Amino acid sequence: MVPAMTKKTVFTTGEAAKICKVSQQTIIRCFDNGSLKGFRVPGSKFRRIPREQLYMFMKDNGIPTDALESGKKKLLIVDDDQDLVDLMQDGFQRDGRFEIRTANNGFDAGMGVKEFRPDLVVLDVMLPDINGKEVCQRVRSDPSMDMVKILCISGMVEHSKVDGLKAAGANDFMQKPFSIDDLVGRACDLLEMERGVMG
Repeated sequence: MVPAMTKKTVFTTGEAAKICKVSQQTIIRCFDNGSLKGFRVPGSKFRRIPREQLYMFMKDNGIPTDALESGKKKLLIVDDDQDLVDLMQDGFQRDGRFEIRTANNGFDAGMGVKEFRPDLVVLDVMLPDINGKEVCQRVRSDPSMDMVKILCISGMVEHSKVDGLKAAGANDFMQKPFSIDDLVGRACDLLEMERGVMG
């Protein structure tokens, strides 16, 4: 697997069609008539569309580009320990496939989930204002956020509490301290992404 492909800098006509929410035939027609620039894979008839060309095509045709930008998964990191937030943010930025926001308390987390609509929340369970379990319950009480995955992190060890978090809607739990690479890997698993190909 070429590392650049995990960042999706080049798309097939099928992928481009999904992003633009049009039929693959439309993309092929636009490619063939030159209104969507791209290239053919040497020695084959496969068409490939570079990200920036697809972006310009979407702009020119009034297609919202957020679907293309959200080729990155949206991640909300919630922890009151700013040093750890910075470490986690660095880890996910190194992966390159995440758009990241952070919050330091449950209130901001709740607002962040509503406004940002993340694909994944990495949530510290012990927040200064409300606990992570409550945040889970709030997210799960809103049907429009069914797709949001929640990965709880905490230094606590009681299994009954972990079960309680999962019952409240957490998808996974990691014990602090953990390696940032493990966290990013676990996040990729939850989002059904390939584990990061660095570089």
